[in-house]
Amino acid sequence: MVTTAPYGAWTSPVDARTVAAHDGRPAFVGVVGDDVWWTEPRPAEGGRRTLVRRRPDGAEESVLPAPWNVRSRVLEYGGQPWAGTDTERGPLIVFSNFDDQRLYACTPDDDTAPRPLTPRSAVGGGLRWVDPVLRRDLGEVWCVLEEFTGEGPTEVRRVLAAVPLDGSAAEDRTRVRELSDDRHRFVTGPRLSPDGRRAAWIAWDHPRMPWDGTLAMVARVGAEGTFEDVRPVVGDLGSAAPGGGADGESVAQVEWAPDGSLLFVSDRSGWWELQRIDPDAAADGVVAGRALCPARQEEFGGPLWNVGQRWFLPLDNGTLAVIHGRGSTALGILDPVTGELVDAAGPWTEWAPTLAVHGSRVLGIAAGPHSSYELVELDTCTGHARVLACRHVDVLDPAYHPRPRSRTFTGPDGRDVHAHIHPPHNPDHIAPDGELPPYVVWAHGGPTGRAPLVLDLEIAYFTSRGIGVAEVNYGGSTGYGREYRERLRGRWGVVDVEDCAAVARALADEGSADRARLAIRGGSAGGWTAAASLTSTDLYACGTISYPVLDLTGWATGGTHDFESQYLESLIGPLAEVPDRYRERSPLHRADRIAAPFLLLQGLDDVICPPAQCERFLAAVAGRGVPHAYLPFAGEGHGFRRAETMVRAVEAELALYAQIFGITRGDVPALELRG
Repeated sequence: MVTTAPYGAWTSPVDARTVAAHDGRPAFVGVVGDDVWWTEPRPAEGGRRTLVRRRPDGAEESVLPAPWNVRSRVLEYGGQPWAGTDTERGPLIVFSNFDDQRLYACTPDDDTAPRPLTPRSAVGGGLRWVDPVLRRDLGEVWCVLEEFTGEGPTEVRRVLAAVPLDGSAAEDRTRVRELSDDRHRFVTGPRLSPDGRRAAWIAWDHPRMPWDGTLAMVARVGAEGTFEDVRPVVGDLGSAAPGGGADGESVAQVEWAPDGSLLFVSDRSGWWELQRIDPDAAADGVVAGRALCPARQEEFGGPLWNVGQRWFLPLDNGTLAVIHGRGSTALGILDPVTGELVDAAGPWTEWAPTLAVHGSRVLGIAAGPHSSYELVELDTCTGHARVLACRHVDVLDPAYHPRPRSRTFTGPDGRDVHAHIHPPHNPDHIAPDGELPPYVVWAHGGPTGRAPLVLDLEIAYFTSRGIGVAEVNYGGSTGYGREYRERLRGRWGVVDVEDCAAVARALADEGSADRARLAIRGGSAGGWTAAASLTSTDLYACGTISYPVLDLTGWATGGTHDFESQYLESLIGPLAEVPDRYRERSPLHRADRIAAPFLLLQGLDDVICPPAQCERFLAAVAGRGVPHAYLPFAGEGHGFRRAETMVRAVEAELALYAQIFGITRGDVPALELRG
């Protein structure tokens, strides 16, 4: 029976514990022998990630029990944390353990405990490892080493390194063999040519971020596994020396083709395109790559937030598995000779940048508007795609799922603003005639990122209660080409705020949203956008700000980790040249302008957006009569992973909206707002 009830007051089967239990997704898929492996979140186990193995008969097992946590902290955002190979004793797995960041090796079939391969270091953040490649022929694992040289967050060096598999380096740093020098601030893991004689990787330097300008490096691999004739071949060649280069070119991935040519994704054309180059020809000078699927104006790559992401992989028959799209993504098979591209059929509209190939099979992780992330297998011989593992299971009636629409709005100066609109939806309820729903604008993190159109039970938590959600892919988002991505250059805190406001106003103007009941929320860079919006507009009745950037000057002068420590040079401008802009745009220094109530959520172990910024912001707001609540969470870092934290956070957010929007709800604890 359908009941008439005010928007926001609808009863819903989507509770906070369901949301928390299904947060996160599988990641880092790979193949060892005939088995498929991946990492999987465990919110109920302190937010750790486990390693899962699927055998050919379909049997699955969690290989590493608690407290093992397969996750790297390199760049703080991590990346590919494991690698494996088949041996006479079964699979040999090497992985990074989150708690101590040491590399470990294990052979799961003999039930022995993982043994450490790398030493501890008492200096700063210690030694960290990511993107491993097993070299059994040399008895080593090659990977990225991030080594802290002091106590400060930017006192760090990164190199490619070789770690002995015999454990001899577990207590002896000198046994770690460095393959590359540290001429570049950042590197990704090595990719070995089919004959093992060459290696390729990506490098870049401050102040560039990897989506601004990177280099594809190659080296000859000597008989003893040494790197020789190291040189850049494609990419932002002007930046071969740190700080150089006027024109940006971002190379997001490199791989070797079976014929020994180098495949890479570059955005030189304005879109991340898949290209091929002969590295030997490049030795004689700059040689342009050949685009393998030109003139599509789609992205075949993305922002390198995690080390070891893969948007494409070559298959044995010479074709390429590719993830591509504009705004959304598809998995396709590309013939690099003809440029023909055939997409896999299925309900998936978003593919994570992780692929593996095994013979004629391609493995990936994908989701859609009506399904969460699943591990999908594509048989390239038949063209048939199927869910192999992590199958989406409706934990509640799909009738309560959101009914989203992707739309393009008009922002200032007539620019396009892309967004996913999730109207209130609940089969058991309708609103009284003439009532308009409240809406919450969601600003994604990054800000060089994107909100994908996938099933999200946290969105369902609100839409099934009668609160609409608008996910805005504001200017600066990826997936729409470099020009759209660079709208934010020098204008962070302006373009993102304007674009979110444009979507909110348009929804109100067209009669889809209640102008008096608009809110904004976001985490990380989205938390910045939410806070900046509350301190620069009077559009929103309230906001939820999670682990945000609040003080630009503090963040740019030792207040964050090394990877993003010079990010603001492009987002805001060089600090030495525009110091006033840093102060003028910071919510911390505009706290006197905030009038709307807000909820502030913060992990106390966050090193990317440390809690000190929140504390200074709260001190600036204190005594001004602005209702607000602050919920700090011990044991949480940048982004929440523990089930109990996620439950408290989502219930507190709903309680804020109920209180400010005048909605009566009895299913969440009251939120105490202090002025």
